[in-house]
Amino acid sequence: MSLPRRPRAIVFDLDGTLIDSETLVKEAHFAACASMGVAMSDAQFLSLVGMHREANDLQLKAYYGDDFPLEDFIAATRAHVGQRAAPLKPGALELMDALDELKLPYGLATSSRRPWVERHFAAHGLTKRFRAAVTRQDCIEGKPHPEPYLNASRLLGAAPGDVLALEDSYAGVTSAHAAGCMTVMVPDLLEATDEMREMAFVLTSLNDVAPLLRR
Repeated sequence: MSLPRRPRAIVFDLDGTLIDSETLVKEAHFAACASMGVAMSDAQFLSLVGMHREANDLQLKAYYGDDFPLEDFIAATRAHVGQRAAPLKPGALELMDALDELKLPYGLATSSRRPWVERHFAAHGLTKRFRAAVTRQDCIEGKPHPEPYLNASRLLGAAPGDVLALEDSYAGVTSAHAAGCMTVMVPDLLEATDEMREMAFVLTSLNDVAPLLRR
């Protein structure tokens, strides 16, 4: 497996790619639903993975009705998470060290909002390492639209075709591919489908990324 060209920059997704947060978020969603007297299935939760809040709000209303109290749900999920921070995914620090050694700048493109990003950047000492961070609040359109990756590429000073995107979700892979980025999918909760394999290289972990960059 080899990339079509050596990247000039790397863009990480956050949840499920850089940090191991999806299990924590799933636990919070299930607890919030239970406290409100409704049930969430695994399939329903997976349909929310990688999507921005507004898209998730529409999906939740489709599941539970237009009168579903979204603000109460969000408050309950935040209360369940509290001040916890998710750990980094295996290989994340090693990959960032390798990128620093190769003098490849890297940034973030996430469907999450800035406070969640800032919490995890502070918890793991990442604030000064990332050249750019594009959150949901920095985009008009969220993933699967290409805008997050187009914005991140611009901030990193690289054409999208020279950017390698690292993703775990279907929405994220679609976003990066639509932006014209070279794309790697490291599956987390969602398995790689044939459609995803047409848009992205599929790797087992972040530990497999650095060898691609040295070829």
